[in-house]
Amino acid sequence: MPRFLTLADVAEQLQINSPAAYALVRSGELKAIQVGGRGQWRVEEKMLEQYIEERYAEASRMIQESKSKSD
Repeated sequence: MPRFLTLADVAEQLQINSPAAYALVRSGELKAIQVGGRGQWRVEEKMLEQYIEERYAEASRMIQESKSKSD
């Protein structure tokens, strides 16, 4: 797998649409860089993996909070 992914690649891996991938970048949730004369966005593979790990951690926290409230 290449080191850098396009937003289309990111969208495909996350099974979301391209505008949603772009929104993740614009919001700062997913770290990316702009390259080339046209300023196309690229996401380093390790940044995508970090984003995914953070989402898992967030989901775990939400589940634990939900369990705590129901006890």
